[in-house]
Amino acid sequence: MKVTIKKEDDAHLEFTLKDSSVAFANMVRRIGMGQVPVFAIQSVTVYENRTSMFDEYIAHRIGLIPISTPPTYTEKDEILFTLDSQGPCTVYSKDLKSFDDKVKVSNPNIPIIRLGEGQNLRIEGKARLGTGREHARHQPGLMSYSYDEKGNFEFKVESFSQISPREMVVRACEIAGKKCDGFLEALEEEKEKKEE
Repeated sequence: MKVTIKKEDDAHLEFTLKDSSVAFANMVRRIGMGQVPVFAIQSVTVYENRTSMFDEYIAHRIGLIPISTPPTYTEKDEILFTLDSQGPCTVYSKDLKSFDDKVKVSNPNIPIIRLGEGQNLRIEGKARLGTGREHARHQPGLMSYSYDEKGNFEFKVESFSQISPREMVVRACEIAGKKCDGFLEALEEEKEKKEE
């Protein structure tokens, strides 16, 4: 296999994969979008909501805000976010304050709600790791590829900013490797059972 990077920035990665198969390319694509864990706010406690929007609507919007995901965290970790805003103003994602300096909102300029005079919003949210298979809020980005007549795969990766597009591909390959190791171990165990 050979990989040639064609374009790379904070949000996009384009590369050519040579000497591979459709099965391998599709495995990387599917795992990258659906099984790479990233943080998202999963539960929201509303302490005050003097707006015209339902609590559930606001919680849904907050859950879809991308949150940076360093590689050292596990599924057991829970990061607390708070928001306390008084109108008149527009509440943006940057108003969500994290209790962990490493895990924070990836894009500070996503509008959440507009507050009028006398309106306020005070909430607390808990972010956890999850995968795109569980819910779209945990999807780290998009991956697609095209297949040319020479047998090359032209990949396009777009990150939603929780992790870089390169890291999305690397983590997908690591997950695929662990799955293959697990499969080989299961085969070996089955072989040992039959030999007994």
